[in-house]
Amino acid sequence: MPMTAAELYATLKKTQEPKGYYFNPNRDLVMALLTGLLENKERYGYMGCPCRLLWGDREWDRDIICPCLYREPDVKEFGSCYCGLYVSRERLEGKIPSVPVPERRPVDKILGPDLP
Repeated sequence: MPMTAAELYATLKKTQEPKGYYFNPNRDLVMALLTGLLENKERYGYMGCPCRLLWGDREWDRDIICPCLYREPDVKEFGSCYCGLYVSRERLEGKIPSVPVPERRPVDKILGPDLP
């Protein structure tokens, strides 16, 4: 039986909070993103970021498999990752404002792999 968004929430909460990454206080947003991660896992075999275009090539998409390569610098600089799933303690506690996080993924990765 596939994992549910609620089960994924519980699992990730236990593993990510000790690392300083907290779920966004907007529970509806979090559950929608977790559902997207699970759908991507079913579709592609890996939990690629639901806020970005996946190419179905695990190696090409490696940088956006959740938690993505950009989460740490995004949370450090802006208090949130690009999609808003993870936030810092300061953001969670309302000590810093919510601001849009710019895309860090290189344009060539966004445009996709060269096709034959």
